[in-house]
Amino acid sequence: MENLHAMAAIKPILINKLFCTILFLNISVAFGQLTPDSYRFSKDIISQINKDTVSWKYQTGATELSFSGYYEDVLKVWDKNGVRKPKITEEDSLFFTTSNKVNAKDYIIKQSKNAQILIINEAHHIAKHRTFTRSVLKGLYENGYRYLGLEALFETAVNERKFPVLDTGYYTQEPEFGNLISEALKIGFTLFKYEASEGKNGKEREIEQAENIQKYIENNPNGKVVIHVGYAHAYENDYPAWGKAMAGRLKENMKIDPLTIDQTMFLERSEIENNHLFMRMNKTDGPIVLIDKNGKVFNGKNELIQTDIVIIHPQTSYINNRPDWFSKGKVRYTVPNSKTKNHQPLLVLAYRNNEFEQSGIPADIIEITDNNTPGELYLIKGRYTIVMKDENYNIIDKYSIKIK
Repeated sequence: MENLHAMAAIKPILINKLFCTILFLNISVAFGQLTPDSYRFSKDIISQINKDTVSWKYQTGATELSFSGYYEDVLKVWDKNGVRKPKITEEDSLFFTTSNKVNAKDYIIKQSKNAQILIINEAHHIAKHRTFTRSVLKGLYENGYRYLGLEALFETAVNERKFPVLDTGYYTQEPEFGNLISEALKIGFTLFKYEASEGKNGKEREIEQAENIQKYIENNPNGKVVIHVGYAHAYENDYPAWGKAMAGRLKENMKIDPLTIDQTMFLERSEIENNHLFMRMNKTDGPIVLIDKNGKVFNGKNELIQTDIVIIHPQTSYINNRPDWFSKGKVRYTVPNSKTKNHQPLLVLAYRNNEFEQSGIPADIIEITDNNTPGELYLIKGRYTIVMKDENYNIIDKYSIKIK
């Protein structure tokens, strides 16, 4: 089975060489600065990737592509790191066929009733992991969860501001991460940061993250806690080089067994044949968990079990080149052809009302390259400012809309 041990093992190195600069200094990174022009045309991002010489250019490049919504390109660029073709076994096929396929959202919300701490992970380049976390927030709030800890969070002024801005974080620049944060604040969650101090990596980082979360929980006892992390930080058991990951150390320190959820065991690839069998066999319209004939939820196999639940996302389908999971629960807004036909290429960004002027995070972004490109944005109900930029990133139009 495909897992992300290799990525998790190199993640501290990447953070040490690149992302610590972002996390603690909030200045330029390999692909630019945290400015409105962080959202770029795909050709410009790919050109930068091709010119770059650093060994982690495909990781950072895929991440920046995700900021502007180029999901297909994200998968293609990420896979340039190398892809191990998954082994197809009769045992896996039989297990999937004979197991109950249960809606992951419903299952997790139900299981969360008996937990004090819920920890769910993401792959930083896969925006649909944030879409899923966002989908369970309302149900978790109804079950008594009041605090949301984000590994990616830089600042806590977001709780007073009530929306994320460019300085809120690095990964939080991505629209679905921004939508997650906005939804959490709207529901009533209080957000908190817990990242380790500058220079802490590997084992030291895991220890300090766990200590920071413990302190926050002890100072805020009137509610349950959701923690959204990257990759192996959600692992409960022994982990190479770290001894234990953050989740395992938090469990050990607080004597509380968290409900841990893994979304990264089966990562989506750019070529269908490189997706794990479970993902390919998931023909439902959303993420699932597998429950075997004995009533046990699938959480790993033939390796050290690290989490309580493993989520199996379906393969992405595309609607006019947009991922199907991005459009769910949203209203389609088509940019009038009269505003686009004489100005290609264009970047079209949709900001929640009054957020553009304050360096907010767009709720959606599309690139229009010619008259045949569908100018479709997917937005929840509300008021928005639509910002249109030309190929030199100059604003050529800005207008307001209301989505009903």
